Amino acid sequence: MDTTILPPLILAILGPTNTGKTHFAIERMLGHGSGMIGFPLRLLARENYDRVVRLKGRAAVALVTGEEKIVPPRARYFLCTVESMPLDRPTNFLAIDEVQLAADPERGHVFTDRLLHARGLAETILIGAETIAPLLRRLVPEAEFRARPRLSTLRYAGFKKITRLPPRSAVVGFTAAGVYELAELLRRRRGGTAVVLGALSPRTRNAQVAMYQAGEVDYLVATDAIGMGLNMDIDHVAFSSVVKFDGRRHRALEPAELAQIAGRAGRHMNDGSFGATAGLGGLDQEIVEAIENHRFRPLKTLYWRNADLDFSSPASLLRSLSAPPPRRELVRARNADDQLALAALAGDEEIAKRTKGIPGVRLLWEVCQIPDFRKVLAESHTGLLKRIYGFLTDPQARLPADWVGKQIARADRTEGNIETLTGRIADIRTWTYVSHRVDWLEDAAHWQARARAIEDRLSDALHERLTQRFVDQRAAVLVRKLADKAELLGAVNSKGEVLVEGQFIGRLHGFRFLPDETAVREDGRALMAAANRALRQDIAGRIARLETETSGTLQIEEDGTISWAGAPVARLAAGTGRLEPKIEPLISELLDPGSRERIRACLDRWLKSRIERVLAPLPGLTDQARTGAVRGLAYQLTESLGTLPRRVVASAIDALKPAERKALAAMGVRIGQETVFIPALQKPPAIRLRRTLWAVHAGKKPLEFDPSTLVLPAEKSVPAAYYLACGYRLTDGLAVRAERLEKLANAARKLARQGDFAATPALAIVGGCRTEELGALLAGLGYRAKKDALGVSFHRAPKRGRGKGVKKPPRAGNNRRPSAPDGPFAVLRDLVPPK
Repeated sequence: MDTTILPPLILAILGPTNTGKTHFAIERMLGHGSGMIGFPLRLLARENYDRVVRLKGRAAVALVTGEEKIVPPRARYFLCTVESMPLDRPTNFLAIDEVQLAADPERGHVFTDRLLHARGLAETILIGAETIAPLLRRLVPEAEFRARPRLSTLRYAGFKKITRLPPRSAVVGFTAAGVYELAELLRRRRGGTAVVLGALSPRTRNAQVAMYQAGEVDYLVATDAIGMGLNMDIDHVAFSSVVKFDGRRHRALEPAELAQIAGRAGRHMNDGSFGATAGLGGLDQEIVEAIENHRFRPLKTLYWRNADLDFSSPASLLRSLSAPPPRRELVRARNADDQLALAALAGDEEIAKRTKGIPGVRLLWEVCQIPDFRKVLAESHTGLLKRIYGFLTDPQARLPADWVGKQIARADRTEGNIETLTGRIADIRTWTYVSHRVDWLEDAAHWQARARAIEDRLSDALHERLTQRFVDQRAAVLVRKLADKAELLGAVNSKGEVLVEGQFIGRLHGFRFLPDETAVREDGRALMAAANRALRQDIAGRIARLETETSGTLQIEEDGTISWAGAPVARLAAGTGRLEPKIEPLISELLDPGSRERIRACLDRWLKSRIERVLAPLPGLTDQARTGAVRGLAYQLTESLGTLPRRVVASAIDALKPAERKALAAMGVRIGQETVFIPALQKPPAIRLRRTLWAVHAGKKPLEFDPSTLVLPAEKSVPAAYYLACGYRLTDGLAVRAERLEKLANAARKLARQGDFAATPALAIVGGCRTEELGALLAGLGYRAKKDALGVSFHRAPKRGRGKGVKKPPRAGNNRRPSAPDGPFAVLRDLVPPK
């Protein structure tokens, strides 16, 4: 029996995107009793963790990243980020994904260390692009190389305007601002887009990708974050730029980097295409040929950092980190964030006092490796690390729970815009990382759960903000339907909202359609056709409801518009008389001549009823008259909308017989000393309607004022006829309600019989005015002011034509009974005429 022990197998599986390399590695791992794979992204580790859990069960699978650790006691398969691989756990199988990232200036040294030293007991697989093949042959000569061809074809499609890109396209930019600008354009012109940035949390990124995959949007705008691991149904990738900032300088992307991104188009056996936007103007032919043929210049060097560290002192640790690489294929990595943080803290006197022996230096190095997800100023992050190290070197050797709680609580807010929420997610990710250092915290599980819950809430809020800003759900649905050339279905709901394919595009306001300002403008003809079909079906029923309207939702507005449930449906126009305005339904494309006539007739009946009710008894006043004298006075009152100065009709009044005066009183007409008016029309509802009817007939804009006001300043530009139609009399720059002027005239006349009288507050109450306004009102009634040592008093001015010293003979019947205690003149008892 042959008992030869075979050496561990090392495979290098190299090839372009869409070759099934990762799928192959997972299948190989599950063929072993235990295994571990290191991925370049937390997102990829989580995605493949979920996949293996479905196959092997949760108890057998672990997830290990800097911010998330799920390690069941009997876990056999570990899905990790490359930095977090627990290499102290031996496994039969081990794989490293995207090993060509060993050439990355920021993280390359970690990948280099893993491909040189991380091994499975039975099998190791190095997965990556063919560009690393020459270096792997020299650095890992024992590896067996297997090339895998792409499963589909990738071809160049030239350049197009963004708005002309086909559905299922991804547009690539290399700055957040550029991505947002592209997304805004696609929202306006194509209904919306999903957005993928490196700064998004995995939960937010997954939600955006899920929205795209579900067909809720047909476009994706992203940075080069889509270049790895996001397997989506993308048919076309369009570059808006080929230059990016790599943390130190702006540089053109290498063809291999462009290919990594372009390779997202066409997955499995489906062919894909790539190209550029019109703004970029196309790609160089050499780049196009390199991407189409998967031929790129091989990598010449990989980044390396010494892993054999000297922890005897901070200075020794820094020197060991700066050690030169052992081979010419390797170059020393630039100083990473952890090394820069160590250099800063090593020079701090307080830190130097606390750093004691190898354990202290090891702890300092562990603290310096806390990632700066926030990408804030170096001083700020270094200050946080110093605080953490200070707590860990105190006698308690733990981070205080109240301090940690305050730090975490600062990020636990979901209000704010996209940039604010992105910053908070970066902040909480730092604390998620810290919470997984179980030796630094009491009850680390509590802080892990709390940090994860906060990150989830922030991620959901960020997804919501991205969707609100960059996806017009209405437009997205409509654009897809239009693209399918399907007939759009429209409807009008009970609120008057016009829906096309369930999406709000406007509102039926009365009998007019008001399109939403943000409605999709492209293919508007198809949208309006669908809307009009639904609207015309609804209009007939709406007219029928108007004809049976009894709920009081019809109103006459100040400007003569008739509104129904708050929506204008018609306007008043001058008719044959002030009480007979015409009804003109508002113009609407939805109304044919027959419908307009039905609306006009319906509103005309309603208006006549309203005028008869609110202005009673005015509309039928002339018909009630039984004599010519009464009919003539009734006609003049009707024409003036219920108010006449007595002097205008003095001769007609003088000619009235006692029976005719009695008839007018029975008809609701009061003949006062100053005014002939109808008291029932002095109420606010009647005043509102009177002023509107007068303005409509005169073709003028009504003066707006509170109709409950008894005295108001008169506008010089407003004709006296307007105030009269409203029930007011003009006197010396003031407009006074007719019935108040009568009360004031009667009170003043009573006082004047006793001699001169003062303008007292009690008299102002009778006139419904302020005391300082009494002078103007009394002057209008024919009283003159006289000022003496006792103040200002008023007396009746003598009428013209009466000689000096000739007194007016007393009228018969002046010996009247005192007024009733509750009568309108009861207040005059308290008035004391001046001596």
